[in-house]
Formats: sequence, C-alpha cells, structure tokens
Amino acid sequence: MHSQSSTPPGTQTLRRGLDVVAAVARGATDLRAVCERTGISRSTTHRLLQLLVQEGYLRRGAESTYLLGPALIEYGFLALQQNPVPLVARPVLERLSGRFQDTVHLAIRDHDEVLYLDKIASLRGAETRSRIGYRMPLTTTGIGKSLILDEQEDAWERLFAADRRDGGAGEERSLDRFLEAMRRYRRLGATMDLEENEPGIRCVAAPIRDGSSSGVAAVSISATRPYMPMERMRALVPVLREAAEEISGLLGYPATGPRA
Repeated sequence: MHSQSSTPPGTQTLRRGLDVVAAVARGATDLRAVCERTGISRSTTHRLLQLLVQEGYLRRGAESTYLLGPALIEYGFLALQQNPVPLVARPVLERLSGRFQDTVHLAIRDHDEVLYLDKIASLRGAETRSRIGYRMPLTTTGIGKSLILDEQEDAWERLFAADRRDGGAGEERSLDRFLEAMRRYRRLGATMDLEENEPGIRCVAAPIRDGSSSGVAAVSISATRPYMPMERMRALVPVLREAAEEISGLLGYPATGPRA
C-alpha cells in the first residue's frame, strides 16, 4: 500500500480504491482481511468493494470472498501489448528455450521488485515457482541483479538491506559478498543466481537496454542444480549476453560489437 504522503491532493478516494484492489491481489479475499490490510474503515471498504465488482475490477467468489475481476485480465493483456519489450523479445526467448530446454524468463524492474513479463517453462527437471505477473526480490534473483547492474553501489546496498528486511536475502548472505559479486558481474556483463532465491534453482541472466542506453529489462535461463553446474553457467554467460544484445538492438540500442 502506498503512503498517504505520496497521494496527490483530491485523489484520496481513488487511492483507497487502488489499495483495495492491491489488497485483494495480495490475498486479502474477504471484507475483514481487506480492512486489516488497507486500514480503511469497514463501511468505506464495503462501498469500494461493491463499486469495484460492479465495474469488473473485482468479482465475487465463494463464501463472500473477492477475487480479481475480468477487467484486470483485459487490461493486463493490453498493457503487455503496449509494452514493446515482450513482443520484440519473444522470438529470442523461443530460440533460447528450443536450444537449451530450460526455463527462460523476461522481466522488468517495477519499483524495487522484479516483475516477470514472459516465461517459457523448462522441458526437463523441476519447474521454478515464477509466473507471468509474479514479483520477486531484485538482489537474490539472477534476473533481478541484471536489472540493477547499471546502478551505483549505494543503490545496491539499499536494495540489499531492503531485501533482508523482507526476508528475501537469506541469512547466509553478507553485504560484502553481494557487492563483490555485483562488481564481478558488472565486469562480466551478466549475472548469476546460485540458489539464493530458490533452493535447487540456478540462473544466468543479462540486461537489456533500449535506444537511450537505459536498462529496461533482462533475460535469463534457469534450471535445477543437476542441469546447471558452474561450468555450464559460465558457458551460458556469452549466450545470455548475445541474446540480450539482440533484443537491445531491436529496441534501438547501438551494436556493441564482440565482447571479450
């Protein structure tokens, strides 16, 4: 939920409605739970729920519960269509999937989280818990690290601390080790997840940039540990860099030429 201090004057009712939708999306499925999650009074919450159901943003479920509605499904697909990255990247993702048979992801940064825009599931081994529209921490996922690879070190420190507060960083990880790894990844032009985010799952990723040279997305290949030993992860680094550079070129990023 957004802080009230960030709400522009005259938009408090809209803010409350958006908070109600966000609460339902995060698992608050009845009136009491939505009130507890948002801090909005019961009567106001009830009126907002009724309006959101009427307009299709929410729908009624069993036993007086609320679920996300059809309008959000429609708008979600429209949002994807209006974002050029998934459309441009899809052929590259399909080639990676066909060649390596592992899970391929495309993601962007949304505030301080990873937001998955596309996923092609693995044809072998256990499947990752990710899905389109799913969010994960930036500093524990390989694709998240690629999304912040161009940031300054003070931003890395802030994000690492935030993920630790949210339980995302893992007790075995230290800030010094994280910063050391990020410096190495920056030199490499690609990032890795050595089971920091999900036990048994490893990942190699690379950043995608647009015509303004800004990082706009990242692409990754993930697999279970038996299919992803360190030797193979190192071999995938130039593969992911090449894939990311191809997508970047389609988005207007100037060709970089061969890398060492």
